[in-house]
Formats: sequence, structure tokens, C-alpha cells
Amino acid sequence: MEHPTGSGEPAESAPAPAAPDGEPPLETAPATITPPVTEGAPPPEAPRPGSAPGTAPASAPSTASTPGTARTSSVDAFVAGRKDEDAKRERHRSGAFLRELPVLILIAFGLAIVLKTFLVQAFYIPSGSMEPTLKPGDRVLVMKAFDTPQRGDIVVFENPKPGRQPDRGIVDGFLHWLSEGLGFARPVDEDFIKRVIGLPGETVELRNGTLLVDGLEVDEPYLRGPTDTRDFGPVQVPKDKLFVLGDNRLNSNDSRYGLGFVPRDKVVGEAFVVIWPPSRVGWLS
Repeated sequence: MEHPTGSGEPAESAPAPAAPDGEPPLETAPATITPPVTEGAPPPEAPRPGSAPGTAPASAPSTASTPGTARTSSVDAFVAGRKDEDAKRERHRSGAFLRELPVLILIAFGLAIVLKTFLVQAFYIPSGSMEPTLKPGDRVLVMKAFDTPQRGDIVVFENPKPGRQPDRGIVDGFLHWLSEGLGFARPVDEDFIKRVIGLPGETVELRNGTLLVDGLEVDEPYLRGPTDTRDFGPVQVPKDKLFVLGDNRLNSNDSRYGLGFVPRDKVVGEAFVVIWPPSRVGWLS
């Protein structure tokens, strides 16, 4: 009896065709089940050569960074941040310096005025009256805070016979004093530089090129060149005054000719060192 079509029993498959005599039976290929294709869906991806059937396609390479790469990025970001901070600090320092520059300039001017007024001042040698000790063009430093001048000291002093000073008000007088202190204006009367020979109360005499103080001969190792044999004196040095001479006795405007005795309060200071030119830098004696 035949089973009705559509029953739950499996249908018997048809027998394979018989092979001819003497030949092995033919192998039948397994039936390939094609899945149903849904309308509008993409066709199934063909398997790659060499891949086993049924294996899943290889996934796309992962884009996740490795631990080493993440660490390098962090270090780079840290270095960049430090550079930005350093640049900000540098800009801050530059701005602070520019803001403080006017104050620094005023302080420098103030210190220059204080030094010139109370401590040390530079002077230019304009003539040859002190040759060979000092030559024209030399620049010397003068110490203002020093004791009573002694014989042999080289001193700078104001003109004992100054010219008439212009009448200045308080403000104009201060500005003129300030400009003189900074070297922007020349004084009305030039200063002089000579060597102290006679002190207050002493008697000074020059006889045939020899210096006599209170009748005693005084050695002068700083004199070189032709001897000045002109006689002078004897004269007594007044109180609070000094008798000064140039080392170049043949060409010097000093206490013998023109200047006379120099008041002690006109003395600016003692020259102690030559600072220019470099070939003549050295201490004075």
C-alpha cells in the first residue's frame, strides 16, 4: 500500500543507477542545500579560497591602540604642556622686566649721583701739566672720602678763583646739578689736578730746581725730564690752604703762577688710579 503524499514518513530515495559490468559504482555528490534567498537581501559572501566551509569570515583588523602607543601619546601631551607652561613663564618674566626697567634706570641714575657726590668720580686729564705721571687723555678715578691731604698726594680741586656763576632758581639749579652729575653738562669752571707740596703753616721754597720745605730738602722721584731751575719763594702756606705744583714744572699753571694757594674746601678728592687708556692702567703714587 502506498503512503499518501504529505505523510510524516520519509520517502525512499531512488536507487543509484547500476554501473556497467566490471566498473566500480559511481559516487554520487552530496546534495547541496541552497538557502532560500530573501528578496532585497545581499547575496551571501562567497567563501575565500583555502577556507574551510562553514568557517566565519575573518574580522577586520582591530583599530584599538596598544598599551605602548597610549603611553607615548601621554608623554607627548605632557611634554607639550610643559613647553606651553615654560613659554608662559618666559613671557611673564619679559613683561615684568619691561615694567621694572624705568625703575631700574632711575635707581641706576640715583646710585651714579650718590657715587659721584660722596665716593668716587672719574676725571679727564686735559693738559700735560702732570707729565709724565699723567698724560693728556688719561682718565683717573678720584676718591672723595679721604683724610687730610698729605705731601705727595695727587688731588683734584675746583678753581680757587672761580668765575661769576649765573643766577639760577631752585628747580633750575637742581636740574643743572643733576646734569653735571650725570655728565650731560660741563661745569662753569674746570677742575684742576696737581700734586700737594706744602701743607698749612709750612714754608715752601724752590731753589735751583730743588724743593725745600721748612728749610729741608725734599726728594721728588716723580720728576723726570728737564729740570726747572727757576727759583720761587720762600712763602708760608696759610691756614686751611695748600701749596700745589704740577709734575711738569716747566709747563704748569700751579701755586707759583696763576692759581695761588688752594683752599682746603675746594679739594674734590685724591686721584688714586688711572683707568684709561688700557695701556696706562695702574695705581698712582
